[in-house]
Amino acid sequence: MTTPGSSADDYWRPPGAGDPSGAPNPPGAPNASGAPLGEPGPTPTSPVGYTGPPPTTPPPADWHPPLYLQPPPPRQLPGQDQAALDLAEQRAQHLTWIVGAVAAVILLALSCAFCLRLVR
Repeated sequence: MTTPGSSADDYWRPPGAGDPSGAPNPPGAPNASGAPLGEPGPTPTSPVGYTGPPPTTPPPADWHPPLYLQPPPPRQLPGQDQAALDLAEQRAQHLTWIVGAVAAVILLALSCAFCLRLVR
């Protein structure tokens, strides 16, 4: 949305200090510093960048959220038999080794049978 004689950036410029309507400056009108648009105005004396978050006030030291229900204390976990756990882990490891060995023997037998078919 441009009008003849204005630049495409006029829409995005902030309104002038004396313009309470919030509309963009018309073409050729002075900007907030008093200089016509397109001409640089005086450089500001203070930085205009981000100044950080606003200061906050902490709540009073004795403030707490309202407490409606008091949860029960946590239960004690049952004890663990470390020797039985170690024995079960060893049995599972032996079973894994046996299954892997059986699978390897089957794959070896199948690959040998396939190679014998290719040779014939």
